[in-house]
Amino acid sequence: MRRNGRGRLQVVCGPMFAGKSEELVRRVRRAQLAGLAVEVVNHALDERHGAGQVASHSGLSVPSRTAPDVRSLVELARGRGLDLLAIDEAQFFGAELIPAVGELVLAGTTVVVAGLCVTFDGRPFEPLPSLMALAEDVTKLTAVCAVCGEDAAFHQRTRRGDGGDARAPAAEHVGGIEAYQARCRRHFEPPA
Repeated sequence: MRRNGRGRLQVVCGPMFAGKSEELVRRVRRAQLAGLAVEVVNHALDERHGAGQVASHSGLSVPSRTAPDVRSLVELARGRGLDLLAIDEAQFFGAELIPAVGELVLAGTTVVVAGLCVTFDGRPFEPLPSLMALAEDVTKLTAVCAVCGEDAAFHQRTRRGDGGDARAPAAEHVGGIEAYQARCRRHFEPPA
């Protein structure tokens, strides 16, 4: 991580239900066991598990800080001598996250970014694809297809959390199993 003074960019990505947050929590706990200075940040849009924690669908969690935008995220990390900055739900921070993460890594902080690399309608979900291209380490996870049990690289909206039409656009719609399913390529049905 930082003990050698060199930061790295690590990306953990995939569709919903692939275990991204679980892997982020695992890496945070390892860093904490090693005695490293760690900060965990989640985007303010993700309130599914309450404020102040990053939690996986399987129930693992770690305390976190909340940031509504990249500027706030950088302020949380600035001047703290962090060895590891873990960012969950990175897709919601947008393209401004790319240069900010680059600066943190150059300053010696290892940054682990976890998030969706594909939208519910099967398109690349920036900034994760760009961060993947720039990272030293990329872990791309798959989920289990809700239809056939094969590896699922996609997720699709089955209904909106507010009960509305699943085809309605909403890149910032946060939900879980009540509104989305993991799907393999064969069973993925992009909206019309």
